Amino acid sequence: MTTLLARPTPATPTETRASRHERGFWTIAVAFAVSLAFTVVPTPLWAIYQRHDGYSTIAVTIAFAAYAVGVIVSLFLAGHLSDRWGRRRVLLPAILLEAAAAALFLTSTSLGVVIVARVLSGLGVGMLTATATAHLSELHAAARPAAGRARADLVATVANLGGFAFGPLVAGLLAQYVTAPLRTPYAVFLVLLLAAAVAVARVPETVSVPTLRQRYRPQRVTVPAAARPRYFAAGGGAFAALSVLGLFTSLAPAFVAGTLHHPSRALAGLVASMVFASGAAAQIVLRRQPVRRQVAGGLALMTAGLLTVTAGVWAASLPVFLLGGAVAGAGAGALLKGALSTVVDLAPPSTRGEALAGVFLGGYLGLAVPVLGLGVATQFLPARVALLGFATVIVVVIAAVSRRLLRSS
Repeated sequence: MTTLLARPTPATPTETRASRHERGFWTIAVAFAVSLAFTVVPTPLWAIYQRHDGYSTIAVTIAFAAYAVGVIVSLFLAGHLSDRWGRRRVLLPAILLEAAAAALFLTSTSLGVVIVARVLSGLGVGMLTATATAHLSELHAAARPAAGRARADLVATVANLGGFAFGPLVAGLLAQYVTAPLRTPYAVFLVLLLAAAVAVARVPETVSVPTLRQRYRPQRVTVPAAARPRYFAAGGGAFAALSVLGLFTSLAPAFVAGTLHHPSRALAGLVASMVFASGAAAQIVLRRQPVRRQVAGGLALMTAGLLTVTAGVWAASLPVFLLGGAVAGAGAGALLKGALSTVVDLAPPSTRGEALAGVFLGGYLGLAVPVLGLGVATQFLPARVALLGFATVIVVVIAAVSRRLLRSS
């Protein structure tokens, strides 16, 4: 008896294209997460720099602020170029800038080298964030044409804040349990970043690059004239949200090691990781809620979290400090999402990118300026008094923006 074997049906061009874009989607998500994770690798290591290399608190804050400066410069000079040059042509140099920063961290622990590495890392992130988010959306649309944007938006959120949560946790564990704590975490992420660059080079391009060279111009900032009070309130909300996240990626590990007397490097990484993870969780939980509810929840949680963090430092209670960090992180995530959604609703599509650029400017100023002020204050005041002042300033900002945002969201 003869057995007839059916030949497998060859994949259609549509199926092949969809599968390539699906693989590309997950490749970009992982590369995005790894790149952002690397930018917060120094978080649990700052206390080691202070102890072994004599960094002062103000030196740590300057090194941290250098990152924010790099992000702001890159955001306005190169963050928008992938719309004209193609996503991969911007993503690859961005990831390689992160790899160059990792290599610099490996060469020296001197403050000058660390500051240059932080600037490079910020430059890479300014190029990466909007580009990777757009690429994820376009790859998802090509892989699943009939689906909506919800999956792409969710993955972008998880890759963004989830990457920030992953970096300090891994760095803290490596610093705690392996040799060369100021070298090993950077070596591990250098390998991961180079692997990510190789993988991204094979991802399908989603932008048709024009044959005619267009004149370069930096990113513009446009403020919707008819809604300036709400717009500036949204910028203030982003400022407050990122100032809290900046606190936990710069000076919070020093508070844990010094004021709270818990010098564990793994714990320092866990604290920062927890704050970002709670921010990502809040964004996921509230993603289907009205913008007004996102903003209200973020404002309330950030206020409660900051007060609890301050109480934990004054009472020298690690559990209270951790609880406050989780609550403040959730509030920062919700408020940042609500602020960005507010601006998206305010601005017409033709100037939406330029309007968002202004909000990101406010956010990254919040990442640098308040933390820098806190670092200076610790040179003249006890740490817990300086933290109380920081919390007071941010609560005042929250109060100032809440009325506008809640009235009109």
